[in-house]
Amino acid sequence: MSPVNATGTPLLPKLTAIPPGIATPCDYRQAAQARLDAKAWAYLDGGAGDELTVQRNRLAFDAVNFTPSMLTDVRGGHTRCNLFGQDFTHPIVLAPVAYQRLFHDEGELATVQAAGALEACMAVSTLATTRLETLAGHATGPLWFQLYIQPDRAFTSALVARAEQAGYQALIVTIDAPIGGLRNREQRASFDLPSGLGAVNLAGMPTPQAAPAGPSRVFDQAMLHAPTWQDIEALRKQTRLPLIIKGILSVADARRAEACGADGIIVSNHGGRVLDTVPPALDVLPAIAAATGERLTLLFDSGIRRGSDVAKAIALGADAVLVGRPWLYGLAAAGALGVAHAIHLLREELEVTMALLGCRTLGELKTRQVCCVAATH
Repeated sequence: MSPVNATGTPLLPKLTAIPPGIATPCDYRQAAQARLDAKAWAYLDGGAGDELTVQRNRLAFDAVNFTPSMLTDVRGGHTRCNLFGQDFTHPIVLAPVAYQRLFHDEGELATVQAAGALEACMAVSTLATTRLETLAGHATGPLWFQLYIQPDRAFTSALVARAEQAGYQALIVTIDAPIGGLRNREQRASFDLPSGLGAVNLAGMPTPQAAPAGPSRVFDQAMLHAPTWQDIEALRKQTRLPLIIKGILSVADARRAEACGADGIIVSNHGGRVLDTVPPALDVLPAIAAATGERLTLLFDSGIRRGSDVAKAIALGADAVLVGRPWLYGLAAAGALGVAHAIHLLREELEVTMALLGCRTLGELKTRQVCCVAATH
């Protein structure tokens, strides 16, 4: 029997040209669903629990209105920024995403090709299906490495050393997923990784010591080797790379990351994929920006779907953003072509938004009062 997608219809072949109906990055969503089986679709599109945080991430953006400045001369405007001493043409970073070969046979190789073509930084996941060294060999643009701290800390250190040696330019440590969230949509779809597909960067990792018997499978077993702030302090001493902490949702944790030596933080709720009903990341961004000032580089992810969302995040305090699902839909639908087109659309929408707001630079977006919250959501 031919494989079918989540709607029960046969899978369509990957696109080899951009259809005229693709006008926004998320127009790729339907095209992606038609080309993925139900398991892969649940993994890509789903969130934790009842997926309320996924929904509220979007409602938070929808509640923010723009106030443009009319008849402003924006000639010579640009989207350039500098992050951790690195110059970027635009502030759109491809967020780290695991198991990209679930969505396209070329997986991360297609993504790194598109990122280079569109001058976008790509963050490579610990759980990539392509070796981090292989991706570095194919990259024509900047790469950051995203780290999940493993139960074997020596193996974790070796993984960081591999990234440094391969030429990665920053280290992102994700702290909000010490164990997997309750992704009920994936459970209902009986999600599992296809045979032959896995986290190749973790090959050879020693099996962790078995947890002692205890009354709780979560507290006494799953969390036995969970990282703590002491692990962040140890990483700071180990690596020369800029250290970025991903998964910050409070001023207290932002200050703790700073005290541990972080160079930057990512305000993020993991796109609503770990713990449901945490606050929308956009809602907590302004307070964290006010608390950290210019001491830390402040990045944002969770809920961005359009270039206007990028503008809102920057106006509310971010220096740059990480984007996931919009280009993932493009990857699932059309491989490198879809990723590149999604990034192009995001950047063009950002430029149009800035021009119509009367802002020539990202700095002007941050210093002018161009955003206001319309109503409680």
